[in-house]
Amino acid sequence: MVYVTGDIHGDYSRFSSSGVRRLKKGDTLLVCGDFGFLWNGGHKEQQLLKKLGTRPYTIAFLDGRHENYSLLATYPVSEWNGGHVQVIAGSLLHLMRGEIYEIEGESFFTFGGGESADHEFRTEGVGWWEEEMPSVGEMTDGVAHLKARGFQVDYVLTHEPSGKASGYLGSGKAPLNGVRIYLDRLEESVTCKRWYFGCLHLDKTISNRHRAVFQEIVPVHSEEPQRRR
Repeated sequence: MVYVTGDIHGDYSRFSSSGVRRLKKGDTLLVCGDFGFLWNGGHKEQQLLKKLGTRPYTIAFLDGRHENYSLLATYPVSEWNGGHVQVIAGSLLHLMRGEIYEIEGESFFTFGGGESADHEFRTEGVGWWEEEMPSVGEMTDGVAHLKARGFQVDYVLTHEPSGKASGYLGSGKAPLNGVRIYLDRLEESVTCKRWYFGCLHLDKTISNRHRAVFQEIVPVHSEEPQRRR
C-alpha cells in the first residue's frame, strides 16, 4: 500500500509510531517535505539515514523549507518508477520537483520546495538555503510533464499548499507566496483524486480535493473522492 505523511524534521521517533509500525514489506511511505534528516552531515545522521534505508518499505520524501540543500546536492540522480530521484540510502529516496512516478499502478506528481517567511532571520548555508525556492526550470519541467499526460494524475503531493487550498483556512493561516501562486496555476489545469501537502503542521481534510498531513500516516486511498479539478 501507499501511505502519506507530513513534516518529520529529523525526528526519528516518528518511525516508532503505531501508524508506521503497520507498514509492511513492499509498502511506500511518502513524506510531504521537511524530512530533515539531511542537515549536518555528521556520523550520527549518516547512521540514521542508513537505518532508514534498510526498512522493508520504501521511504520517499519531497524536499521542504528546512533541508540542507548543499548536502542534498551531493547525491547522484537516478530513475525510479518513471521519474528522477536521488537515492539517499537503500530504500530511502528523495522525490524531485516536477516529476511523475508510477506507484502500485497509480500516478503521483511531486513538487517540493517552498518559501520561508522568516529567511531573513536565518543564516544562509547554515539554517536556510536559497535552493528551497523552486527554479523557473523546475516549474517549467513540472508543467511539461503534466502536459504530456493531459494534465491528469491520480495524486498531487507538494510541501506547500496552493493558494486555493490555503484560502480555505483563512488568510492568516497560509499567506500567498511565489510557490503557492505557481501551484494555483496548476490547480486550474490538473485533474486528480487528492492533493496532499505538509507544511502547515496540520492533519485535516481541507476540501473534497485537498488534504493537509502532518503526524498521521494516511493511506492515499482513504476517503478517496471522485476525480475532479
